[in-house]
Amino acid sequence: MASETLHINDRIAIAGWELTEQFVLAGGPGGQNVNKVSTAVQLFFNLANSPSLNERVKANAMKLAGRRLSKDGVLMIESSRFRSQDRNREDARERLKELILEAAKPPPPPRRKTKPTKGSIERRLKEKTGRSEVKKMRGRPVGD
Repeated sequence: MASETLHINDRIAIAGWELTEQFVLAGGPGGQNVNKVSTAVQLFFNLANSPSLNERVKANAMKLAGRRLSKDGVLMIESSRFRSQDRNREDARERLKELILEAAKPPPPPRRKTKPTKGSIERRLKEKTGRSEVKKMRGRPVGD
């Protein structure tokens, strides 16, 4: 059980009781240590029922999570990059933090409709006329 609070930014913090960690055996380099010590970490966070996040951030995070999100709304982040438990634990918490920060970004401003300029309309029509002339020249010659 993770006991430390995870501070995302000045307004968002996830309490330690909301995070659950499970250590599992990791593959890859490490010699005999790989077969004996559970160094990989699985970090679980109940995204759907978290009181720490508002609804907009939850919805965005669920879209960003993709396959890492279960049907119950539990997010699982697995980390086995490093050979030590502590570094993998920090890595998983950092990846959760990055996901929530990305979800908390404000939405982009709405697109403003614009009209094409007079010059661009003229250039487009001139280009079309030129194209038409080129295609007419490909036909059979007209006999006199």
